[in-house]
Amino acid sequence: MLETYEWKGVGYEPLVFTESWQAALLNWEPLFTRHNLDEIERHNHSDEVFVLLRGQAVIFTRTDDGPLRAEEMKRGLIYNVPAGVWHNLVATRDVAFLIVENRDTHLQDTEIRPIKAEELAALDAQLPAWATL
Repeated sequence: MLETYEWKGVGYEPLVFTESWQAALLNWEPLFTRHNLDEIERHNHSDEVFVLLRGQAVIFTRTDDGPLRAEEMKRGLIYNVPAGVWHNLVATRDVAFLIVENRDTHLQDTEIRPIKAEELAALDAQLPAWATL
């Protein structure tokens, strides 16, 4: 038996669930543009895996006491954001990601806060040209 799933809508959609983990697809949403970026999130009890399927994206991370780091993502590479690390994305309109994380992380283990001006400045200094358009 084989199950297949797709998501063509905007944003995040969990699609496959086991007792302990879930897989979701994440498509572009307006907050992925640099001028709409106003928040950052973390999950305190779950790592979160991102795989870029199409488009261009920058993933950026920050610990409570460390600098903000941004990395332009490569398609097919697994990016793991450890539990407790602040993170978010900047991406093109054609972007799609596969996400794997603990089951119901998006419902029970997501902390969101406004992104600080100094974090935005650090991000801007690291963004590729396509991400600032």
